[in-house]
Amino acid sequence: MKTSVLFTFVILLGAILFLAGFSTKTPKSVPVVAHIPPDQALIKRGEYLVGIMGCNDCHSPKVMGAQGPEPVAEQLLSGYPADRPLPARNADAMKDWVMFNGDNTAAVGPWGVSFAANLTSDPTTGIGNWTEEQFKQALTQGKAKGLATNRMLLPPMPWTNYRNIKDADLKAIFAYLKSTKPVANVVPAPIPPGR
Repeated sequence: MKTSVLFTFVILLGAILFLAGFSTKTPKSVPVVAHIPPDQALIKRGEYLVGIMGCNDCHSPKVMGAQGPEPVAEQLLSGYPADRPLPARNADAMKDWVMFNGDNTAAVGPWGVSFAANLTSDPTTGIGNWTEEQFKQALTQGKAKGLATNRMLLPPMPWTNYRNIKDADLKAIFAYLKSTKPVANVVPAPIPPGR
């Protein structure tokens, strides 16, 4: 009796497996996802965040193109060009107005004149030798060069908007900026009001 039960079970199992091979269901295709190494994925995320946050709007020199000002590819994120002279300023307008130069890399207002910083990986004139902690201090606490004892960042840098940025996003932005082509560009120091 035990043999016939076992024999029946083996026959049924074989039949089920045989019929399963003739199933009319087509297997779902699995999308192929390109593998990106972890740091490259982090850098890509940082590049995306820098793009949507508008960092190039102020930190990249521009030239006039068919659609208006366009960032200069070889100077991306290098800040106010050191060799560019400042136009004459209207002291009366500075009391009540905020004005930008033609490519938004310099701003004039009641605080004086401020210049967009070099955010490239250049170790001397950019953020190439910064630590992630310095970058966090600059972005979330508004400290120049990310040093607690330095002056506050000047307008129009919207650092107050980034006070609560997630650490993962900050890490991605920092990784991207450290991966950029270094551009040697010494950005001028801010000019206080009345000078």
